[in-house]
This record gives sequence, structure tokens and C-alpha cells, in this order.
Amino acid sequence: MSSELCPPYAPFFGFAGVASAMIFSTMGAAFGTAKSGIGIAGVGTFKPELIMKAIPVVMAGIIAVYGLVVSVLIAGSLHPSNDYPLAAGFIHLGAGMSCGITGIAAGYAIGLIGDSCVRAYVHEQRVFVAMVLILIFAEVLGLYGLIVALLMNTRATTIGGC
Repeated sequence: MSSELCPPYAPFFGFAGVASAMIFSTMGAAFGTAKSGIGIAGVGTFKPELIMKAIPVVMAGIIAVYGLVVSVLIAGSLHPSNDYPLAAGFIHLGAGMSCGITGIAAGYAIGLIGDSCVRAYVHEQRVFVAMVLILIFAEVLGLYGLIVALLMNTRATTIGGC
């Protein structure tokens, strides 16, 4: 009975959750940074004083922090000496994927919005407030994944042992 609930391969799914949270959220952050960085570099050639007002790169970097938080929390639940239920492994995999895949979506949105809005900011200064609001709505996509991952991780810690 114990081997059915806690097979030796169960931690693989937990570690896959750690990896997916970190890898996917970092991919989203990297895309958002690269895409919006291109727009910021274009702005710098016309108006160098506007470079420091370009915030999409910072917001894209926060997406990677969400993945880091979830990865550390899931990895803290994985102890080689303790029995690890298969259900906890699946929940940790789902938590990592929910954070990571929403990180990809948020990074993609931040990159596209950041590039377009920063380029528009060169021509019209009033677009700054709209840019910040749209970036916040894009950032919240990653925050939703973080919240779901934290709830799932809490559920996994309440699962009984083997």
C-alpha cells in the first residue's frame, strides 16, 4: 500500500514542477525584456533622456521572480529522506506549470506592449499613463499564476504521508 501511494518516481513530478516554474517564467521574462528592450534602445537614439522612464524591462523581470518563489517553495517540500506521495508530485507539477505558463503569457504581453508603447512615447508624452496601466494588466497575468501555484502548493503540503 505504501509503495502505491509513494512510488520511488513520485519526486520526479515535483522536480518537474520546480523546473517548469523556473524555466517557463524565465523564458517569459527574457522575451519581455528583449522585446521591450529593443523599443527602449530605439527611443534612446531619438531622446536619450526618456530611457530611464521606460519601465517594461523592470516589469518583465518581475515575472522571473514569481517563478523563483514558486520553485523555492516546491523544492522546500521535497525531502529525500521522507516519503513523497504521488498526488503531491502531481500537484507540484501543476503548480509549477501554472506559474510558468502564465509567466510566458505575461512576458509576451509585456514585451509587445512595452515595445509599442515606448515607441509611441517618443511622439506623444501623454501615452505614459496608459502604458503603465496596460503593463500592470499584463503583469497581473503572471500574478494570477503565482497565486494559483501558492494555493496548490499549500494543498500539497496538507496531503498525508504514505
